[in-house]
Amino acid sequence: MDTESDQQPGRPAKLYTGGERPYDPEDLVMATGADPTPERIKKARQLIEKEGPEVIERYLP
Repeated sequence: MDTESDQQPGRPAKLYTGGERPYDPEDLVMATGADPTPERIKKARQLIEKEGPEVIERYLP
């Protein structure tokens, strides 16, 4: 006998944060709430190179 709770989807097997998947410097700029300009994209690229991909986790909820 199926109950309503049996039919609801479960939690995903794996949850992701930002640094676990590839992203572009433009994504990092937008995660900060700013519009991607060439200067901001350049700074984001440098930040990713300096601190690694997990830097985006500072800006994600």
